[in-house]
Amino acid sequence: MENLTVLMLDPNAWIALATLIAMEVVLGIDNLIFISVLTNKLPEDQRDRARKIGIAGALVLRLLLLGTIAIIIGLTDAVFTVLGKAFSWRDLILIAGGLFLVWKATKEIHHNVDP
Repeated sequence: MENLTVLMLDPNAWIALATLIAMEVVLGIDNLIFISVLTNKLPEDQRDRARKIGIAGALVLRLLLLGTIAIIIGLTDAVFTVLGKAFSWRDLILIAGGLFLVWKATKEIHHNVDP
């Protein structure tokens, strides 16, 4: 209980919470716009049902992804060591994600420069 009190008094925790809330609001609005654009292409009688299914699917997927992130954060046990540096599954996942983003950005830059 003491850790929770310390966390509640930490301004960095409140800033992180506010940032996460802002991101969730922006992503939620983005999902609504995307689903609305897609469902407007459907016949009138199917739109309402498609919107409900799309929003429910987005909510379930977001909860699954948040749960997965919570699991990944806890994967801190060392898997192997290289040059005295221990690597956990979390480290490997973060490295793989970072390399993917670098590859994707490089691919986009090259596509824009040399179409």
